[in-house]
Amino acid sequence: MTLQEPVLRATGLTKRYGDVAAVDGLSFDVRRGEVLGFLGPNGAGKTTTLRMLCGLLRPDAGRIELDGRPLDPDHPHGLRSVGVSPQAVVIWETLTPAEQLEFTGRLYGLTRQDARGRAAELVATFGLTEKANRLGRTLSGGMQRRLNIALALVHRPSVLFLDEPQAGLDPQSRVLVREYVRSLAGSATVIVTTHDMEEADKLSDRVCIIDRGRLLVLDTVAAVKNRLGEGDLVELELAEDSRADLSTLTDEIRRYAPSIETNGPSLRFTSTDTAGVIPEVLAVLRARGLRLRRLSTRERTLEDVFIRLTGRGLRE
Repeated sequence: MTLQEPVLRATGLTKRYGDVAAVDGLSFDVRRGEVLGFLGPNGAGKTTTLRMLCGLLRPDAGRIELDGRPLDPDHPHGLRSVGVSPQAVVIWETLTPAEQLEFTGRLYGLTRQDARGRAAELVATFGLTEKANRLGRTLSGGMQRRLNIALALVHRPSVLFLDEPQAGLDPQSRVLVREYVRSLAGSATVIVTTHDMEEADKLSDRVCIIDRGRLLVLDTVAAVKNRLGEGDLVELELAEDSRADLSTLTDEIRRYAPSIETNGPSLRFTSTDTAGVIPEVLAVLRARGLRLRRLSTRERTLEDVFIRLTGRGLRE
């Protein structure tokens, strides 16, 4: 088996709520052993898709295959190999972390000894040792989130769904969760939903961006970033007394950077020769007597592509 082999396949996946298509003919593969970042704005259909993929919600149309076999919620042949950590924290408030993890292991068929050992391992891994014998309701929000993730891992699933796993975590906990997820790459398949583009960049082998229930792009992180063009992003903001000439200025700059975007008083373009292009652009400004308020260069980010594909409008 190779990392290119699909372990999970969705074909024409559709789910409607009344007149609204939450998921609209969605098709994609998840490769064995990869970490897939599953991205989209609020209301894009991410959580609905995940619930169908792990057998918690029946699609109205389409097909889901897990390890090459149809997934049927009524006959969940492979769901014992799946782990799910939902966006909403789900723990037992009157059990300790150690008890919850051991109990979950027993539900999945582990022996008492194995369940206890696995519970101790995960308590240590997720930094819960000092609170291992405290009731779940007494844990901080961040600890409850870490326990929520640990509960999905007790039975060593081969496919793991993490829905916003880093929501509410402090920076140290975010690093801990990120490093653990990356350690699973190759041995388990991980599908992660997140609104944090930087985390998706650090975590993912590939990213899948959906909007309004439809697939926009599915590719490696590097390939998705390159949709804005190769090279660095250069952003210029003109001083207030120079902004009237912005529209004519773009025509001149296109000689050095063909693809230009304007946003209010700012210009943005991509260049593979930043060091060579910037002096030419500054010369254009000087020749016109225009003043620059700000100049910055940076690498392209997933957020840049995400905004380009899904727009800047706020979502419910």
